[in-house]
This record gives sequence, structure tokens and C-alpha cells, in this order.
Amino acid sequence: MKTIEIKANNLQFMFHALNNEVGGTFTTNLKEVELKIDNELGVGLIRGIELERNTVFIEFDVKFKEDIKFVVESSKRSVVNFLYCSEGKLKHSFNNNGSSNTVKTFQTGISANIETNENHISFFKDVYVNSTIISVNTSEKSSAKHHINSMVSELFISGKTADYSYVGSYNLKIAENIKQLKAIKQDGVVRTLLIQGLVNFVLAMEIEQHSLDLKSSQNPTGSLTAFELKQIKELSDYINNFPETNLSVTELAAKISISPAKVQEGFKLMHGKTLNSFIRSVRVKKSEELIKNTDLNISEIVYSLGFSSRSYFSKIFKAQYNCSPIEYKQNIKLAATA
Repeated sequence: MKTIEIKANNLQFMFHALNNEVGGTFTTNLKEVELKIDNELGVGLIRGIELERNTVFIEFDVKFKEDIKFVVESSKRSVVNFLYCSEGKLKHSFNNNGSSNTVKTFQTGISANIETNENHISFFKDVYVNSTIISVNTSEKSSAKHHINSMVSELFISGKTADYSYVGSYNLKIAENIKQLKAIKQDGVVRTLLIQGLVNFVLAMEIEQHSLDLKSSQNPTGSLTAFELKQIKELSDYINNFPETNLSVTELAAKISISPAKVQEGFKLMHGKTLNSFIRSVRVKKSEELIKNTDLNISEIVYSLGFSSRSYFSKIFKAQYNCSPIEYKQNIKLAATA
């Protein structure tokens, strides 16, 4: 296993140190940094951004060609790290001699240094990983200045006498928000604000997941396995890409070789909706985009998205946007000429 020590007190220095150790192409833009790797060590990218409230967001989207361990210096009681794996797995420990936890696909993880001043993050050879880390500064100075940092400190540091490490249950909703983060194309302040908003939401969901896990000994994923959860996500992606699909629940379940009952269970877990309700919501959202960005008339939009009738489409569109599709289209035209 190759061990890489990173001793840095801010994101820019950390990525410069990474660049020296790992190689690759380093770029920086405002408070965002990125390291692209394509060498004998691995292929992919590591990116990070400094956000408000002394919070740092880091994403690993990479496959290493050998076992890699990053040893990152972290002051005692001053940082809480929130991990999430959208794909693959990674291992976390506080030192070489202590126990370690593996965060697998769709799992959350939280770590807080209480006794030690290092975080060891290990990646496995030939395992593609897409994972994120949100680091919240919980030092006395930061906690005094920022209420949320103080609250994070109260939850995961105050009163603890040993290093805190937790691996949570499966959570597919976080994966959807990570996907939105990756899809952000805007630049400048708009990009930073969009990232900040989504990172805040992911952080809230990770803390909520931790709270739910502590309150219940039951597995929130019910009878679903990690593989089945991944299949549910793939079916969600399929519906987002092909909202016009008119396949039945049974036919859609057959596409991913899972029973209709488990598909419904998975969609309730991931989206809080039945499969048919999810399809309707995706179609309505897509219809709004078509009304706003194309010259298609309402009948053409209804046909292209597979709705059963124009009146039914108008009914569910109005339920979501508080106006009919025609009124929505007219309002857009008025706004454009104002």
C-alpha cells in the first residue's frame, strides 16, 4: 500500500501537496481547486471548494491502480468530517493501530478527531470510487462565529473522550443530490451559491440519517440489499432520461430484475413516492422545461411525454405550478416582453 501524507492547513496547500505526491494536472478557479490524474497511480479527478462557515467540500471521482492511503493531519476537536459514497467504497481510520470503518456504496460516514490528530482515508486497488467529504470546522473560534458549526460540535465532539467514527445506513436521496452537484455547469458566484446550497442540503441529510440511525435499531432500507438499491437508482435515472415511457410497474421492475414490490419499496425510500407518482413528477418537470425552452405547443408536449390526455396533464401541472400550462406559457411570454 502506498501511503501519502498530507500536512496542510487550507485547501489550496492540501491540493498542492496532493499534486506533488500524486502528480496530474492542477487547476484553481476562485476558491475551487481540481486535480486531474492519469498516470501509473490512477485515473480520475479530485476536486474541492472552500465554502462559507469554514466548510470544505471535497469530491473523489477516481480509480487508483494500487491500494492508496491518504494520511491527513487534523487538529483535535476542530473538524468533523461527513463522508458519503455514491459508488465504490473507502476505508477510514484515525491511525495505523486503531480500528477502521468501511463506507460502502450509498452509505454515510462521520468522523471527529478527539484524541488523535490524523485521519487515514484508504482507497482500494482497481475500485472506482465516487465519494464526497464535507469538513466542518468546529474549533472554538469557528464555533463562536458560526452557529451551525457550534451545533455540529455539540453533536459530535462535546462530551466525547474518544475519537468518534460512525458508518450509517444506506441513503439514496443523498446520491441524487451529489449527482446534481456534479451537473452544475455555471461559473463564478452562481456556481458557488449553487454548490453551497446543495452541500448544505447534503450535510443536513447526513446529520438527519445519523439521528434516525441512533433512534432506531431497524434497518431503514427494509428488505433491500445494496445491489437492489443500486438497481433502483438506475431505474430512476432511466425514467429521468426517458420520461415518456409507458411501461407498467411490472415491466419496469423486469428491466432491473427486481420484484414490483421491492421496486415500490425502493422508490418510497429514495423519492418518498410510488413509482407511478415519481414518473408523473418527472414528466411534469420535463413539461415545464419544454414550455419554457421550446416552441412546442401544449398538445405536442403532452404527446411527447406520454401523457394519457391533455386534460389530465393540465390537472397535474396546475397542482404543481398553481396555474394551467397555457397560463404558464403566457406568463413566460409576458415576462420576456416586459
